[in-house]
Amino acid sequence: MKLLTFAGADDKSRLGMLLADGRVLDVTAAWQAAPHALQDRPAPRDVMEAIALGDPGRAALQEIADAAGKQAQLCLGEDKVRYLPPIPRPPKNVICVGRNYKAHIIEGNLARGRAADDFPKAIELFTKPPTTLTAHKQAVSRHAAHTKLLDYEIELGIVIGKTGKDIDPANAMEHVFGYTVVNDISARDLQVQHGQWFKGKSLDGTCPMGPVVATRDEISQPGNLDLELTVNGEVRQSANTSDLLFDIPSIIAQVSIGFTLQEGDIIATGTPSGVGMALNPPRSLEPGDRICASIEGIGELVTTITE
Repeated sequence: MKLLTFAGADDKSRLGMLLADGRVLDVTAAWQAAPHALQDRPAPRDVMEAIALGDPGRAALQEIADAAGKQAQLCLGEDKVRYLPPIPRPPKNVICVGRNYKAHIIEGNLARGRAADDFPKAIELFTKPPTTLTAHKQAVSRHAAHTKLLDYEIELGIVIGKTGKDIDPANAMEHVFGYTVVNDISARDLQVQHGQWFKGKSLDGTCPMGPVVATRDEISQPGNLDLELTVNGEVRQSANTSDLLFDIPSIIAQVSIGFTLQEGDIIATGTPSGVGMALNPPRSLEPGDRICASIEGIGELVTTITE
């Protein structure tokens, strides 16, 4: 299933499901219309609430999906949907892995005058606060008063579906609810100025996410997914998750050491080579730019830059 959160006519959030024909089923409305075992429960209004329903909730959603053909009146054209971040209120900051694609590590090392093969021995982590979250088809400020080099980073996002701590890599995938597309927009000069990554990664609106969360069963090989990011139609990043230095089970295991991962937590797994900072000369995002970040099996996340 591909689940999403969108704004209803009353501006309140609603849970949607992207169907194979491109329409979006209003699951919040369909909750009482299609027979399933959880009809006595309140209808979920976003992906976070769907996760909280656990395995019975997934079964109910599948029953609703199976009956979607009879619910045409509850379906919207994708162009009529006003997307919200799939997890509008995550339990904590978005957890981000830095320097995790081998080719990206090499390009960053060379740009900073380090040895090309200076790979991290453990995952490097930072976070992006909830105020950075924005949705598919939304605009992000250029933040020109604060940065001279605004950059893009396509990333595979893991959405946690089962709480755990000190998770064994062998059991890590049991804790995954699904996957989404993340664009970790970054102020490169602020990263350098502050000596660490948090400030440069935390300007308002600089974490576009979506358009959907593809549930774990939709993505059979998360370690072998094609990623591509374009700016105004020009391919800037093109890679495969097979180039990850630390794979998904390893990321989950290392993040969860002495640290509780909760349902709805989001982990961005790092970006491949091709970022604007590493181009010669470096290239910044500017007002009017249209960024399309797509990941195989999930979809395309579109962002525009505004003043």
